Amino acid sequence: MNPPLNGAEQGPRPADRVDIYDTTLRDGTQREGISLACEDKLQIARHLDAFGITFIEGGWPGSNPKDAQFFERARDIEWKHAKIAAFGSTRRASLAPEDDPGLRALLAAGTSVCTIFGKSSTQHVTAVLRTTLDENLRMIEETIAFLRAHGRRVVYDAEHFFDGFALDRSYATETLRAAVRGGAEVVTLCDTNGGSLPWQIEAVVAEVKAKLDHPLGIHAHNDGECAVANSLAAVRAGARHVQGTINGYGERCGNANLCAIIPNLELKLGLAALPDGALRGITELSHYVAEVANLAPDDHMAYVGRSAFAHKGGVHVAAMRREPASYQHIDPALVGNAMRTVVSELSGRGNLLSKAEEFGLEVKAGAEVEVLEQIKEREARGSSFEAAEASVALLLSRSSPGYQPPFRLLDFKVIAGQREGVGTFAEAMIKIAVGDEVVITAAEGSGPVNALDGALRKALAPVFPAVRDIQLVDYKVRILDGRDGTSATTRVLIDSRDAHRQWSTVGASTNIIDASWHALADGIEYGLTLAAREPEQYTSTLPASEVA
Repeated sequence: MNPPLNGAEQGPRPADRVDIYDTTLRDGTQREGISLACEDKLQIARHLDAFGITFIEGGWPGSNPKDAQFFERARDIEWKHAKIAAFGSTRRASLAPEDDPGLRALLAAGTSVCTIFGKSSTQHVTAVLRTTLDENLRMIEETIAFLRAHGRRVVYDAEHFFDGFALDRSYATETLRAAVRGGAEVVTLCDTNGGSLPWQIEAVVAEVKAKLDHPLGIHAHNDGECAVANSLAAVRAGARHVQGTINGYGERCGNANLCAIIPNLELKLGLAALPDGALRGITELSHYVAEVANLAPDDHMAYVGRSAFAHKGGVHVAAMRREPASYQHIDPALVGNAMRTVVSELSGRGNLLSKAEEFGLEVKAGAEVEVLEQIKEREARGSSFEAAEASVALLLSRSSPGYQPPFRLLDFKVIAGQREGVGTFAEAMIKIAVGDEVVITAAEGSGPVNALDGALRKALAPVFPAVRDIQLVDYKVRILDGRDGTSATTRVLIDSRDAHRQWSTVGASTNIIDASWHALADGIEYGLTLAAREPEQYTSTLPASEVA
């Protein structure tokens, strides 16, 4: 007799509720290029728990010391929403469950939930496991019964189920019945090779549900770019347990992306997957996991990407200004994201007016037309304003009534060379106007741009102390037409930041120093305008001697 489930774990789940099972910490780490330390896994698990995920799969105990350490430390954490699950396989064909080291490691992990995978395909049973079909059924049933007898909740993952169902639907279904007899609380159908299509998934899940009166789940891989659609198709057919990973991380082409599945479940299908109001945190969660995994976030990912609600075409932006729902399928605030207007040569007046509103700028009538012409003319000469919103803000500011730039360049000179016994050197001299005063300074640097940066900061620091808080954090150079050789137009994009925000500026020229100066000067000018607008936030703690 299997022990009953305890407390709130008893009884069927509501039909309008879907349990989310996150396997980022196991399946997700099988992605090429991801390696998470134990502390990384614990941090991600805490965020998943706070977000409201139902199950968090921590890893495969016994497979490596890091996973064993994770489960040991996880036992001392009070989890608010999630149940931590340990993953493993059915017993070996030659062993009793109590003698199987993998199952002993599962019990030693101390989790209340164990997830077991077993073979559904006759091909895998005979060619991979090299055992009999009947023995495979016993392996499934006895493994789950053994874990249930030790008080564990068991999720059964039917590996390669859809491929196995296509080969022999009768046997594939019998493997599920073996899992149910053993006491699995949910049977998860896995599209392990990721090659099924949504209508195939929906039809098979519906057929299995008709034959098997038991809770079903779905675990989809993305080899055909259908993992999210396949997961939703399974839910439409009756699955109420969905497995996947944050950002779709996983082996080969990845797993089903929970950052798309969860919003679709809640906003499109009307099914509860999270605690009330938690969905607004999904964009932050997506970016946090990417940061810990040391991967750049995908800006174009549905719902959570930075460009998911970005509008560039002039016709689109004009429509959005009249009716925000005209080119957006949801309110981005529902998923913690925001609408953005992108400015480029494809923009219309509405793009500039939206940007002015976003930046809180007052633009005189007709100025947006002039600025738009400047943008189109500069983009024709190599600039790109899509990723340089601070440069756009400056163009708008300069068209505003009464705007006074903090400084004006009069001229600069840069000398770069190499001296015997010293190596390379760079020196810059700069003459700028600050109000009615002309300031001339010079500085050395590790290169021409660094020397220019140092000279500019030295000139500005006595009048604008906030310049000390502005840091250059990235410097990107792109050659636009290599056929022109060293005379090709060069585009420079500079990312700057202070303690409160980050911004980007652009410059383009056939002279890389000139292109760099425009991006650099714009970055400093924009930072100083922010400081002038919010002076109480920009009190530098750096001594004047540390300027550049």
